[in-house]
Amino acid sequence: MNSEIFKLTQLPERPAQPRESGLTMVMDKGLSIRESLDFIEHGSHLTDLLKLGFGTSYVTPKLKEKIGHYKKAGFKVYFGGTLFEAYAVRNQFDDYRRVMDYYGIEHVEVSDGSIEIPHDKKCEYIRTLAKDYTVISEVGSKDAEKIIPPYEWIDMMEKELEAGVWKVIAEARESGTVGVFRGDGEVRSGLVAEIVRKIPIEKVIWEAPQKAQQVWFIKLYGANINLGNIAPNEIIPLETLRLGLRGDSFDFFLNKEVPAK
Repeated sequence: MNSEIFKLTQLPERPAQPRESGLTMVMDKGLSIRESLDFIEHGSHLTDLLKLGFGTSYVTPKLKEKIGHYKKAGFKVYFGGTLFEAYAVRNQFDDYRRVMDYYGIEHVEVSDGSIEIPHDKKCEYIRTLAKDYTVISEVGSKDAEKIIPPYEWIDMMEKELEAGVWKVIAEARESGTVGVFRGDGEVRSGLVAEIVRKIPIEKVIWEAPQKAQQVWFIKLYGANINLGNIAPNEIIPLETLRLGLRGDSFDFFLNKEVPAK
């Protein structure tokens, strides 16, 4: 970055990569090789995880080449949880593992947002995969009509972390209109507060694709909140929000006692 030239004071400190907090997870919904290389050029220094969204990997050309570029850039690459569910619902769990091994995937998302998996079975999947992969689980439904009470969110997150999960994702879809958000994108603030009281905040990745949602999380929980489902062209705008270099977060980190000159 250009911090040595600009030399701005009163900016929040961001951990160096690889990091455990302040993670930014980007969703690739079908970038071409050229687009992915362009993204790496301008966004690799800000990206921690790269999710190949939902089932896009199944129909993406030159997938192995693209994954190779992402891994070389230092991204933790993984398939969207929907692809895991597509294999699980067809009783093809071993086939899914073979696919991950073929593509050199070291991180795996275990979710049940589109299908019903008994929670004991989901934790069994996690324990099995955690022996060979870094597991990221997702809690929450993609069905906007299905409202999960806070105590169930917390119970599932706790059990999945105990089963061997590295990070747990709070579901919101790529639209930001389900899970921890209402249909209009508004944050279910009471739910988030309950989760944060019980689950270590550095263990949760909050899917927050909309700018207003990102601002809400950064204002309440700081620059180093883990955020996910970020569009590739939003990676730099998000970092400016994290640093207070955008109007929406401009005064979040300023020391008001220091007079402006």
